[in-house]
Amino acid sequence: MKKKINHILPALVLTASLGLTTVSCNGFLDEMPDNRTELNTDQKIAKLLVSAYADVSPNELFELYSDNSDDSGPTYGYYKLSEQECYHWQDTKEEYQDTPNSLWGGYYSAIAAANMALNAIEEKGNPASLDPQRGEALVCRAYCHFMLANIFCNTYDTHASQSLGVPYMEEVETTVSPRYERGTLEEVYRKVERDLLEGIDLISDDSYSVPKYHFTRKAAYAFAARFYLYYMKPDFSNCDRVIDFATRVLGTNPADLLRNWEALGNLSVNGNVQADAYIASSNEANLLISSTVSNWGAIGSDYLIGPRYFHNQTLATSETCLSSGLWGSSDYFYLKPFSTNGFVASILRKSGLYEGTYLYYMPVLFSTDETLLCRAEAYALKKMYAQSAADITSWQRAYTRNKSVLTPEQINTYYDRMSFYTPFTQQTPKKKLAPDFMIEEGMQENFIHCILHIRRITTLHEGMRWPDIKRYGILIYRRDMANQRVTDEMPPNDLRYAIQIPRSVIVAGIQPNPRRN
Repeated sequence: MKKKINHILPALVLTASLGLTTVSCNGFLDEMPDNRTELNTDQKIAKLLVSAYADVSPNELFELYSDNSDDSGPTYGYYKLSEQECYHWQDTKEEYQDTPNSLWGGYYSAIAAANMALNAIEEKGNPASLDPQRGEALVCRAYCHFMLANIFCNTYDTHASQSLGVPYMEEVETTVSPRYERGTLEEVYRKVERDLLEGIDLISDDSYSVPKYHFTRKAAYAFAARFYLYYMKPDFSNCDRVIDFATRVLGTNPADLLRNWEALGNLSVNGNVQADAYIASSNEANLLISSTVSNWGAIGSDYLIGPRYFHNQTLATSETCLSSGLWGSSDYFYLKPFSTNGFVASILRKSGLYEGTYLYYMPVLFSTDETLLCRAEAYALKKMYAQSAADITSWQRAYTRNKSVLTPEQINTYYDRMSFYTPFTQQTPKKKLAPDFMIEEGMQENFIHCILHIRRITTLHEGMRWPDIKRYGILIYRRDMANQRVTDEMPPNDLRYAIQIPRSVIVAGIQPNPRRN
């Protein structure tokens, strides 16, 4: 277990009170775990905040839930039973890393550490010298609750005041059996916004020895841009905040800040060379990097330990990293996927296999590339098509060999002519949209199709497609590729959008997500 002992007791109290069980913690119990009384120096508070970054990742869960995965048939194996359960949108029975149980416990454990730091700072009188640590703790707390809401709740929409939220933890828990209510999704988003905005202004990059593993100002701005994109208002007023925060990251000329995809594509494909370069802290495009305990690095790398429920060559060619677009054919892409097992699995080398006591996975949580696409989407929703086209052009010039300047008319015409997707007969990136907010037919809708297409390519394997599906109400299918048949479908606003909370949490008395009988 990676967690530092200076917060293990409140974490144990929290997990017990939220109905969780702990695993492999015996070593901690052999020592004196309750170091809360020793948080008497600024340095110790800063060290505690290392544990305010969750060591879990939803990327495997989100990729399996999304249309980035297919069932390639029983000829191929899977690593864990939960892969099959998650691919089929079933409530999971197994509980280990990458499952909902692990994610729930991991994020709430990180929240406990953030709350401990905030409590210690308050006990010292909230001195200005600890403002950077207070800011970091608030943003970490906001981010962890935001991720919990993305996993276990519906997408934010006009029904958020009636939708189930998640318990928003704001205090250090000292009792074993407190009673928690989930509240509403509206309440969660308002508290995330409160913590985020208060914390951003306090963050100081000078307080970090390795900034890329902490919420720097730019990383916090990128989080704010994504948060307001998901915090969708019917009048798109939230998009002004998206544009504002994204521009604080990118400026008006983002070209020099985007990932050098050409250089990445020219690196050796052996071992972890490309993966190490992708997650490098020296890369200016990487705004926040995480270290997590996850199988996803093994599944989503050249090792391909479970290819059955995965991104395959059919998906790659028709919808994602080998699909044609405004840039032309896939030959224009700098980064080429690795395919094996008879082209069943197709991967971009974004994660390597890092082994220790556990399998580790190093996701990039925020990057300039994704922040650029947040801004492009916000511009499109505000009908600022020239600005959106400029951002799409910046992406195209960075990611592909096509250096042309795209106009709004070109984008509109290309996606207007593209056929809508059907599961086997017409496999395209363009899928029917049914968001809670209004999108005009014609140019606005076609811009959104374009942006969703390039978001899907850019963030492949990184878990971003599933929130996009929820936000835009995209109908997706489960496909049995061996028998060329559809086995299930998930229409807009399906109850399964909100992944079920862990069984142990339900047993402890917290309200489960509704399911059909």
